[in-house]
Amino acid sequence: MTLPSTYLQMLSTVTGDGTLRLELAEKLIPKLAPYQVLVQVEASPINPSDQGVMFGWASMGDASSTGSGRNTVLTAPVSPEGLKIMKGRIDQALPVGNEGAGKVVAAGQLERAQNLLGKTVAAMGGGMYGQYRRLDAAACLPLLPGQTAKDGASSFVNPLTALSMVETMRMEGHSALVHTAAASNLGQMLVRICQSDGVELVNIVRKKAQAELLRSIGAKYVVDSSDGQFLDHLTDAIHDTGATLAFDAIGGGKLASDILAAMERAAARTPGAYSIYGSVKHKQVYVYGSLSPSPTILHRSYGMAWGVGGWLLPNFMARAGEEVTQRLRARVVRELKTTFASHYTDEISLSEALNVDVVRRYGAKATGEKFLICPQKGL
Repeated sequence: MTLPSTYLQMLSTVTGDGTLRLELAEKLIPKLAPYQVLVQVEASPINPSDQGVMFGWASMGDASSTGSGRNTVLTAPVSPEGLKIMKGRIDQALPVGNEGAGKVVAAGQLERAQNLLGKTVAAMGGGMYGQYRRLDAAACLPLLPGQTAKDGASSFVNPLTALSMVETMRMEGHSALVHTAAASNLGQMLVRICQSDGVELVNIVRKKAQAELLRSIGAKYVVDSSDGQFLDHLTDAIHDTGATLAFDAIGGGKLASDILAAMERAAARTPGAYSIYGSVKHKQVYVYGSLSPSPTILHRSYGMAWGVGGWLLPNFMARAGEEVTQRLRARVVRELKTTFASHYTDEISLSEALNVDVVRRYGAKATGEKFLICPQKGL
């Protein structure tokens, strides 16, 4: 294959004068070290974590786009407060895209790199919203025959996050889980994992249609936070499952507090469990997303054995170690078209991802909607 001399890469810059600028830049095809490969990126999903880098704390309601095709540029104002928060990235052009998949079209001299030549691989290396990506061979996940780049585009963030939630549960001595925003692609994966592994799971959604979706794939415990009896239903589900660990994708508001309160109320149903200090069993909520940017509100009505903290996939993987990481990655590849199948509502090009009307659609982060960027589209 004859390679081009240049390729397009999406970059996000916050300027010192308070402007977010998202654009496509022309880059030289990089030279490879002996242990590296060059991947022609065919598919890369838009995850909430990607939007954090793309848009940061810009005022996206006031965003606009100019130009067309490869010359499309998206801009949005950044408030003085947003500039303070993003001080560390001002005037830096950051490559975007956490994960993706494509074909290895060039490889370094080492055997582990040469062995990937011509294969379709998935990777989580950043900068995947580009037509090509240089990667260490060890960072690539070779897909199995019959698995396409679109199949493997979301092989890392959602699958490994869902699997690592269950691993965290086991490592920390819990026996069941609570998950919010549970009708998402990740949430549906977690339902299938827990069914397969015999783990009880309480799913919290925000709409009746989302509850019906989860029940249609076999979810047993589904609670709608818009229901007037939400806390009662949540307490019942937690009592039935014994869940004392929750993962919250919302972040803002009082949902984390409500979950802890329901765990405490469920524990109080056990005869003889009363104490002025609350239940003895530790109750933990990990916030792993920020679908709501509002403050996290805690109404302390759940004793003293509780915790709320942040949870991040790379940090967990580093703590879990290489053996656990490889075991989870191997499972993802084996079950890529079943447990970890992702479904996309839209497939867009790099330039379309900068169109303000398209941005408003995927920026809404609507449950059940997932966009896939196809960097080779429209060339």
